Amino acid sequence: MSEPVASAELLEDRGEAAVADDFFRSRPFLDAEGVTHTLRITSEGGELVAPLIVREIGDGPERDAISPYGYPGLTPVSGQHLDPLQRPDPVRASDIDHTGAGSMSDAPLEPADIDFSGIGLVTIFLRHTLAEPPLAGASERNVVQIADPALPAKSRGSDRNQINKNLRRGYEVRLVPGPDATEAERAGFLTAYEQTMRRTAAAERYFFAAEYFDRILGSTQAWLALAHAPSGDIAAASIAVRSDGHLHYYLSGSSDSYLRDSPMKNVVAALVGLSAELGLPLNLGGGMVRGDRLEEFKRGFANREQSWHSSEIVCDEASYARLGDGCAACAFFPAYRAS
Repeated sequence: MSEPVASAELLEDRGEAAVADDFFRSRPFLDAEGVTHTLRITSEGGELVAPLIVREIGDGPERDAISPYGYPGLTPVSGQHLDPLQRPDPVRASDIDHTGAGSMSDAPLEPADIDFSGIGLVTIFLRHTLAEPPLAGASERNVVQIADPALPAKSRGSDRNQINKNLRRGYEVRLVPGPDATEAERAGFLTAYEQTMRRTAAAERYFFAAEYFDRILGSTQAWLALAHAPSGDIAAASIAVRSDGHLHYYLSGSSDSYLRDSPMKNVVAALVGLSAELGLPLNLGGGMVRGDRLEEFKRGFANREQSWHSSEIVCDEASYARLGDGCAACAFFPAYRAS
């Protein structure tokens, strides 16, 4: 067996070593997600860091780790931070690196060439950014829909008709920088979001407390997009965030009372406009499964697709085999958490 070319270290620092300008590694987001550690991988080419949530496996003492939600990635150390008073503002397309974060060298690192033996974890589930993964052998996790202002815009006639119909009825969409969102606006978003999660029978992990949204909207890289019905009620809303060369359609919801008017179409159209103003591709995400109704809705606004990847790393083969005994055929990673 060849000698490792890189070594891994686990820092118990609430992700501080991975904090960056981008939303998915910002302090407000890491705190909202409960990040506990930073994974640091060092080689002759430099350092890569990723925020992680370390968890006990059952009653312990074994532990594993998972990335926070979204697209936090494993990124080069940059050491640059935004002024905490800065608000999201328009930027030139020429200022944006649309490739996102890179790796330490031209070739991705092989996980087998990284020494994970000293970090005390059985496995790591690592969510990458939308850039090419810096680790070899990453799995295609999903295919996301992108509305890219560098390409000809796309929209369905039926969507345009509904958007215009809503505007004629008196619907209005407002884009509010996250830190400026009022308590009433945040509460209106939460109501629409929770109603959507109940309608779709979402898993419990997708029901976030109000404190979660308060924290992420504290980021200077977040916006709250609000569709107000003619009555003034919040009919639909979305949190959009800027991270790694993209504007991301992050968490959204529509009110039960206004669902038949499809006000979310007005919200998405406004975010497509914001992405063009910023010179950033809008990541609309994908569906729960390929080709479902959610993906089809997003496809109506997208003009290209992009693969999104994750890495499933086994750091302790012996412990993984023991803990996953009887679940060898499980597709879920890690296998011992399949039930």
